[in-house]
Amino acid sequence: MTDGANGTDGATYAWAPPEPTKRKNRSGLWIGIPAGATAVALIAASLVLIAPGASVAGVQIGGLTAGAAAQAISTRLAQTAITVESPAGEVTVTGADLGASVDAAALADKAFSENPMWKPSSWFPQGTGVTVAVDQSAAAVALRDRAPGTYRAPVDATVAYDAGSQTYVTSPAEAGEGIDVAAVTAALQSAFDSGTPATTVDAALVPVEAPVSTEEADAAVATLNGVLDTAGFYVGDERTVTVDRATAASWLTVTPDGKGDFAISADTSAIEQAVAGLPGAVDRGAVNADVIVDSGGEVIKTLTEGQTGRALGDTAGVAAAFAAQLADGNAKYSLAVSETPFETAKTERRIDVNLSAQTVTLYENGQVYRNWSMSSGKTGWETHTGTYRIGWKTSMQDMGCAPGYDWCTKDVPWVAYFNGDEAFHGTYWHNNFGTPMSHGCVNLTVNNAKELYDWAYKGTEVSVHY
Repeated sequence: MTDGANGTDGATYAWAPPEPTKRKNRSGLWIGIPAGATAVALIAASLVLIAPGASVAGVQIGGLTAGAAAQAISTRLAQTAITVESPAGEVTVTGADLGASVDAAALADKAFSENPMWKPSSWFPQGTGVTVAVDQSAAAVALRDRAPGTYRAPVDATVAYDAGSQTYVTSPAEAGEGIDVAAVTAALQSAFDSGTPATTVDAALVPVEAPVSTEEADAAVATLNGVLDTAGFYVGDERTVTVDRATAASWLTVTPDGKGDFAISADTSAIEQAVAGLPGAVDRGAVNADVIVDSGGEVIKTLTEGQTGRALGDTAGVAAAFAAQLADGNAKYSLAVSETPFETAKTERRIDVNLSAQTVTLYENGQVYRNWSMSSGKTGWETHTGTYRIGWKTSMQDMGCAPGYDWCTKDVPWVAYFNGDEAFHGTYWHNNFGTPMSHGCVNLTVNNAKELYDWAYKGTEVSVHY
């Protein structure tokens, strides 16, 4: 023994090695950590996963996130294959070929919202149905490309200007023929609903309507012919400068978009040529009106129509603005003008018949215009007194030459009636003016009757008195 220690009794002792400290058993902790983490992970996963057994159409999406479910739905639809038995044989197209789509993201989000994994009561829900949308144009193209022998292209309706009739006319659409897209779409829907990745369908040939219909072309023709009917430069409601149909048509270009719309455009530079001549056609001086009125100022005859003077304003930009209007189908271009009003000259006319003096006096504006001797109705045929107006007039007629009359005077000239069968007229059978001689009429010389006939318009007032 090399090492030791002296005790109090003088003996030397050797130290026994100390007993090692008992270590704590931590194995349970290490085993528990993975189990706890797994449980936490499972709980977390249940918060973002769709419940087991959930499906959209025939696509199982249980246990997937909403994003993964959306991808699964879209992929299944795109890959679903339809074998079409057509008159040209069998062809196969997929949902992708047909332009098929569903709102997969919305469907997946809805499935998770209604059936989350964390909610056991929502597990194994009833499947969700969905309507598949098919791009009809893409489907028709896919079927045409795979079975060209089944396809006959439709012919679009067209619009053109016919110079002979000076109108726009329609060439009608003609339907084509192709595989029934509706039958193929129904087969795709059925396969997708049932979760079948592939199916077969018999599809007949059906008419294929033209993208541009006859009705759409007719509507464009109606607009264009409306343009030709009304094309011009207007001052108010007056078409002051008319644009003839052929010229208006030469300004226009009609461009179809292949979908039924016919865009109209107009040549601004061509319109400029018409605008250059506008001042000569629009500008004018005022013309005063000349009218005949009665004693109350009412017009009984317009001798000259009044006309407002006008001068065209600045024409810069008119051509471009008119071109823009024509593109919208509006061919009435309103011009800006400054106007000068006209004045109206009024002449009052009336006739006075004085039975006592046996005179006829014509008055203009209260002044004597003419005064003549006359012969009124003789005894038993007296001319009636009263206020009347000139009515019917005739340059010549026979008088009294009818049953019930005991006289007949042929070819009486310049007759102007004012009261029933009483009239002013010319007299060639006597010259005894100033003395009552007639059967109620007012006799005048032929020349005087002619002047009154021309001077007294219908509506002229006649006063007969003693």
